[in-house]
Amino acid sequence: MAGAARRRDGQIAQERMLEEAMAAIAEDGLAALTMSALAERLGTSGGHILYYFGSKDRLLLEALRWSEDRLTAERTELLGRRVTAHRKLDLFLELYLPRGPRDPRWTLWIELWARTPSNEQLRTAQQDIDGGWQRDLEALLAKGVDQGRFDAALDVPARASELLALLDGLSTRVVLGQRGADRTEALTRARTAATLLIPRP
Repeated sequence: MAGAARRRDGQIAQERMLEEAMAAIAEDGLAALTMSALAERLGTSGGHILYYFGSKDRLLLEALRWSEDRLTAERTELLGRRVTAHRKLDLFLELYLPRGPRDPRWTLWIELWARTPSNEQLRTAQQDIDGGWQRDLEALLAKGVDQGRFDAALDVPARASELLALLDGLSTRVVLGQRGADRTEALTRARTAATLLIPRP
């Protein structure tokens, strides 16, 4: 019983660290996030954080996974909603795109993408996370086809992959704060692309 309590306490501690890391990235950017700065926010020591994560890279990866796990739950809820396939697709686009230039999840994605070619752990994590978005979008589109909402000849895996690639590009522009690339504009462009890639019958 005591061992289970310690494990639970450790899980809570880790979640608190990840939550605070994401908040720090949103407020001050990734460059300002150091173990000592995070420790100060948490009222603990850098060594305590290292005990759980071992390195900043591992902390960032786990923070991304933690954030994506929350979005996975939101996607699951979205797929189960009793709304039209077109409305579900629109909500999916909204969920995928960053909230703005300081979106911490997308800030982490951009940072970690650059490191994946030389880091097998990051590459595997990226593939797992991307695969979840791909599978859920395919399920959404396939159900829309079955319901007669989308074209029966739709190549579901190909169109899902193409739409996600486009969303990645739009999201990167928003997070980088490129001129004319805010969330509203990105969502408009994503909706236009979705209409072209995923036609009605």
